[in-house]
Amino acid sequence: MANAEACVRAFLVRTYHETGGKPLHALDHMDDGTPIELTITINPTDGSAHVDFTGTGEEGYHSFNAPQAIARSATLYVLRCLINQEIPLNEGCLRPLDFTIPKGTLLNPSPEAAVCAGNPITSQRVTDVLIKAFEACAASQGDCNVFSLGIDGDFDPDGNAIPDSGFGFGETICGGSGAGPGWNGTSGVHIHMTNTRITDPEMLEKRYPVLLREFSIQEGSGGRGKWNGGNGIRRVYEFGREVRASIVSERRVTRPYGMKGGQPGRSGVNYGV
Repeated sequence: MANAEACVRAFLVRTYHETGGKPLHALDHMDDGTPIELTITINPTDGSAHVDFTGTGEEGYHSFNAPQAIARSATLYVLRCLINQEIPLNEGCLRPLDFTIPKGTLLNPSPEAAVCAGNPITSQRVTDVLIKAFEACAASQGDCNVFSLGIDGDFDPDGNAIPDSGFGFGETICGGSGAGPGWNGTSGVHIHMTNTRITDPEMLEKRYPVLLREFSIQEGSGGRGKWNGGNGIRRVYEFGREVRASIVSERRVTRPYGMKGGQPGRSGVNYGV
């Protein structure tokens, strides 16, 4: 942990001098308009930093609220990505940091707040805000696109559940990664906090009453610039029987931001026919 801590402190000192000593700041908005605001103030003397999410909007009556551990984890992830050294991913990376995450906000909600979508979805938006503050690269898809389908199980006359009479399925859907100084983004890839793989079409169709009619790159959907953002994908399901289907998603209103004059990427779209 001491090694990881030393590397983070050295990185923060370099960042301080490269940015002229100014606090790092970024602001983005969830699709419902809730702001996620971040200011990082670095102390060049010891390489410590204050990570301040003051300005982030209030918790809401939805499941996108994210316990503060998610903001901390996203910060750990981004720091590890930005440090170009082989260091372990552990608590030492966070020792130089002091966090302010105001209570009652989207990133530090009350115990009663719903938080189901905070981990897979809001974490992606927090990651984009952190990367924006460091001006490391343009935004990626900012989403996990959590898609699920299933049917309820049946019961026998005595009220006992009938085995294998119902089923459920869920997956996250990939998208484009952001471009950076010297590289194009990657198309159709899981990025940042998704930590999962999309289901193979053959296994999906074998195990569930589903036909995957299309799984393709959505050409031109990534932001254009000197270096182009990665493109998103198009995934079309056809159901062989009546099912319940849902998707939890973001970036359907807001667009993944570009950097240094690059254009934003397209917003995603969910269709049900």
